[in-house]
Amino acid sequence: MRDRYPACSINWLVVDRRAAMSSPARGETEAIHVLAVDDSSVDRAVIAGLLRSSKYRVTAVDSGKKALELLGMQEPNVNMIITDYWMPEMTGYELLKRVKESSKLREIPVVIMSSENVPNRINRCLEEGAEDFLLKPVRPSDVSRLSSWIR
Repeated sequence: MRDRYPACSINWLVVDRRAAMSSPARGETEAIHVLAVDDSSVDRAVIAGLLRSSKYRVTAVDSGKKALELLGMQEPNVNMIITDYWMPEMTGYELLKRVKESSKLREIPVVIMSSENVPNRINRCLEEGAEDFLLKPVRPSDVSRLSSWIR
């Protein structure tokens, strides 16, 4: 048995596997980059942790204003935005509207989260262009649905 599987080939497989897990192979795309926006540090940490455990790359900010600043950079390279609905300064709904009004950003899918189940608020967000509306606390099963919205 030992002759069939020499130690050097086992070591090579381990190294190769680690390399494949840490960075994309040539020709593959990078991890999906999600911009998570929530004014609550606890909720921001929860959603970022759930996304990272599902292999998303996450940038987390605490306001819609900071999200727009990041998105205004030359190459934001964001594949999706997930935002809380109710935040000071700028609501998630207002952020959604700004993204969908921008010719540069409108193709980025936006998902809204809220702890309040208010049907007219949910419908208004979906009509404005949100891909989904998640109720907090966000669960791993909610995160697994997100990949269907990536274009």
